[in-house]
Amino acid sequence: MKREDMKICVLRVGGTNCDEETKRSLEELSTKAEICHLNTIIKKRNLLDYDALVIPGGFSFGDYVRAGAILAKGFLAKLGRDLKIFVDEGRPVLGICNGFQVLVEAGLLPGFDGVSEYPEAALATNLPIGYRCRWVYLRHENRGNCTFTAKVLEGKVLRMPIGHAEGRFLFPKDKEDQHLEKIYDNDQLVFRYCKEEGEPASGSYPNNPNGSFHDIAGICNADGTVFGLMPHPERAYYGWQLPDWTRMKSMKKYGDGKIIFESVVDYVAKKST
Repeated sequence: MKREDMKICVLRVGGTNCDEETKRSLEELSTKAEICHLNTIIKKRNLLDYDALVIPGGFSFGDYVRAGAILAKGFLAKLGRDLKIFVDEGRPVLGICNGFQVLVEAGLLPGFDGVSEYPEAALATNLPIGYRCRWVYLRHENRGNCTFTAKVLEGKVLRMPIGHAEGRFLFPKDKEDQHLEKIYDNDQLVFRYCKEEGEPASGSYPNNPNGSFHDIAGICNADGTVFGLMPHPERAYYGWQLPDWTRMKSMKKYGDGKIIFESVVDYVAKKST
C-alpha cells in the first residue's frame, strides 16, 4: 500500500488533546490521517475502514473514575466487536499518554492472552504526587517484536516529553514477578525511563518521573501491534520542538518522536502489499 492511500484514525472525544499534533505528524509522512470523534465512528463511519488507530493524549471525559476508564468502557461497549477484529487482523493501535491509559483499562495491554475481560495492569497517580510536564530519557528495550519501534535499535536512548498526573505503571502486587517475566519472555517491554546515558532510572525521581514499576514507560501486546507509552512522540517530532534547540550548534530537522510514526507507517505499507 502506498502511504498516500493509508487511512489512519486519530480518535477524539471530550477532553482529548494533541490530536492535531498527532494528525500533523502522520500527514508529514504522506498518510491520510483523520481526526474522528467516537460518536462519528459509531453513527457514520466504520472502524474497519481504517488501516491504523491512534488514541492520543489528553484527559478524556475529565479522567473521572480513573484516567481513561470511561473512554475504554464506552469504546468496548459500542465498538468492541470491530475493535477485536481490528486487533486480530494485526492492524496497529497506538495509545499515547491518555491513550495508553485507555488501552490498559480496555484490557488490550498488556494483552498476555489477547484482550482481557479485566485490566491486568494500572496507570496510577504519580509518585511524588502531582502533574509532571518535562522531558525524559527512554531506553529502548524491545528486541524486535514491537511494530512501532522496528526502526529503533535495542538499547538506544530517546528523548521525549511527558505531561500526566497518572502515569505510574503498576502490576498487581502479588503478580509483579510473574507479569514482569512474561513481558520479557514475550518481548513486550518497549521503553523504560533512564538517565541521559542510558543507565536505569532505578525508580528514582526525576529520571523516573512517576514511580513506575521497573521504570516502565511503554509496552506492547504479545503480537507487537498494540503499543502504549506515556511520553508524547508527537511533541518531539520536529527539531524545533526540542527544549534546547536554541543552544544547539546545528538544529536537528526532526526529534526522536518521528521514528515511532515512521515505523508504524512502514509496517502498514509492507503488511498491505
